[in-house]
This record gives sequence, structure tokens and C-alpha cells, in this order.
Amino acid sequence: MPDQERPSTLQGDYNPAEYSGEYKLLYLQSLVADKAYEAITEFLEKQSKYEIASLLESFPSQNRLLIWAQVPENIKGEVLAELEFDTRQPLLENVSSKDISLFTQDLDAQDISEILDTVTESVRTSVMATLDEDIRVQVNKLDTYADWEVGRYMDPDLIQIRDDITLAEVQNWLRENDDLLDDESQELLVVDQSQQLLGLLSLVDLIKHDQTTLVSELIDNAITINDRLDIQDAAAIFRSEDIRFAPVINSHGELVGQLNGEDIMEIIQDDVDSTMKNLAGVSQDEELFAPILTSAKSRSIWLGINLCTALLAAAVIGQFEAVLAKVVALAILMPVVASMGGIAGSQTLTVVIRGMAMGQIGGSNRLWLLNKELWVGAINGIIWAIIMRLLPNYGFMTLKLAPSLVLPLPSI
Repeated sequence: MPDQERPSTLQGDYNPAEYSGEYKLLYLQSLVADKAYEAITEFLEKQSKYEIASLLESFPSQNRLLIWAQVPENIKGEVLAELEFDTRQPLLENVSSKDISLFTQDLDAQDISEILDTVTESVRTSVMATLDEDIRVQVNKLDTYADWEVGRYMDPDLIQIRDDITLAEVQNWLRENDDLLDDESQELLVVDQSQQLLGLLSLVDLIKHDQTTLVSELIDNAITINDRLDIQDAAAIFRSEDIRFAPVINSHGELVGQLNGEDIMEIIQDDVDSTMKNLAGVSQDEELFAPILTSAKSRSIWLGINLCTALLAAAVIGQFEAVLAKVVALAILMPVVASMGGIAGSQTLTVVIRGMAMGQIGGSNRLWLLNKELWVGAINGIIWAIIMRLLPNYGFMTLKLAPSLVLPLPSI
């Protein structure tokens, strides 16, 4: 509805596809409130797996089970793979291994591994026994990596060709297996007889060159990533090199998978969420609709730490009780100093955390950055101390009191 004013309430002829995520949420909420199960199913059939996962995570836990029961069976596995761990776990608590096997029937190894991380070991074993041999090997390979390693996030299902065949043979092979390439594929991975990665073959080169040409004559260099590399470092490589995907190799140079831009974007988003939660003193595992006691427990620790630091500050101020009694202006300025110092600290923290996330802080530039932030705080402190002195209602500000406003800013 780009050219019309959006209605404040949902209309009777509401078409979910024409509305934003917020309106879809409102519409689904109305269906859940009315317990219109058939309408919920019909609505969910029109949504993508990403939208359904987002909608499920936008409801309290008691409503999720109701919505989950109406999700079409043929996409339940895909939706499960997109859900966060804490959202997925309650949905699978009372689901049999047989049903989970049906959910994972047409999924790739990455999605299956994601789902099986949520279930018990006995259910996992039962589901693994029903998988095709190739998929089972791929899932087991992914599970050998730690949560922070690239190998955990790579796609082990590869489209690779040998370097000693002709372009005509490659094209014939692709025609016989027309489901191998998707609309975004631009290169093929080239390996030798020992699975050593040699580089990439562009699909443009595949088409425009003489079809009797050997693949080895048209190989382009590839930016590779080690399977044991930290996933955050891999994300930094994707940003700096502006690449869409990267082959993943092991310590022997053998091709073991590929890392896709879509996976990296998910990692970056998770990292942003984690950083925001850490700044606020919230547990990384806490979700928006977590149970009340769970949220209270995860937040109480940081609140306790904050209380201790506040009591420490109060104890320090208490040492100057006699001074405060004589110079009342200092007591008036205390909340001003705390507020200004807090804002200055937040500004510095935001800039520094962004620099760390972009991989821009390290080595000798740390000292330069510290010096810069000290000067920024000092300059702003002097400017605002002068402004406070000039304000009519704060005429009590004197040169003796000015340092009390200037010094806290660069010290944050």
C-alpha cells in the first residue's frame, strides 16, 4: 500500500502479502485470539520459512505451541532450522524421533545439524539412523567442529569439478544434473585428483571459451578460509574482500566445504545482538519472550554488580561529607557530572565496539585511540563547564568548581 495511508486497524479484506511484518504479526495475533485454526494454517501457507520463524519468536511460549501445530508439515523442518535454540527446544520436547525424521527428510546437512543440537542423544541417534549415508557423513563432519569455528557453519555439500576435463564435459555434466546450480551460482570449485583446491572456474568462461579447452587453463585464484578459523575472523575477511562465498579448506589444503554470504550475515547479526545484550548487562541466551523468572535471573547478576559499584561510589562520596556540607553546589552538581560522564562513556564505548567489530583496533593504534578519546573528553568538558558558568540559574559555578565537571569526561 505505498500510495495509500495505512489503516490503524486490520481490514476485513486483509491480504497478508501486501503488508509489513508488523501487520502480519497483528493479523496473526487476532487469529490466535479467536482460535481460528484453519485461518492460521491458511495464513502460514502464504509465508516464507523466515517469516514464520520470525512470527513464532514474536509470541509468548504458550501461544507458540498453538501456532506451531498449524504450520504446514512440509515446511516444519525448514522453519525449525531458522528458529533460535531457546524457541526451538520447547517445540521439540514432546515430538517423537519418527516425526523429527520426517521434518529433516529433505533438509541439507547444515539445517539437520542445527535441529539435532536441540534434541536428546537418544532421539538424535534414532534420527541419524534414518538419514542417507551422504547426509549422515556431512552432519557428523559438521559436529566435529567447535561452535566458534568456520567448519561449524560451512556447507559441506559441494559442486566441484576436476581440472583435467574439458569445458564440454563440464557443461554436459551440469545439464544432466540441472538441480546442482541455483540462480546465484557464478563459479565452480576446481580440485585435482587428491581433492586439493586449485581455484575457481567462472560460468562466463565456461560458456564463452572453446569447449575443447581444459578446465586447468581457465582457473581463477580463490580466497580460501581454513576450517578451524574463528568465524568472526572469517566474517572480517568477507567484509574486507567483498566476496559472496569462499571455499573452506583444511590444514592439508583439501577442499572440505564452502562458506556462504548468507551464513556470514547471520553470524554478523548474532554478533550484533550479543554485543547489544552485553552492553545492557543481559544474558546472551535471553530472548524477548523468555519466561519471567528466567529473565529476572539472567538480569539480577548484572544488577547486583551495578549495585556494588554504586555503593562503592557512595562510600567514596561519603568521605567528603564535611566538604559537601560547606560547598552545597558540589552536591547539586553530582547528578550532572554522573549524567554527562555516562553519556560521554556511552559515546566512546559505541565507537570503540564498532571499531573492534570491524577489526580496526589493534597494536599501536590502541594508544593513539586512548589519547584521542582523552582529548575529546577534555575539550567537551571545558566547553560545557564554560556554558554552565554562563547559565543564569547556575551562577554558583566558579573556576574552583569547573574541574569537577571537566575532569570526569576524559576519565570515563
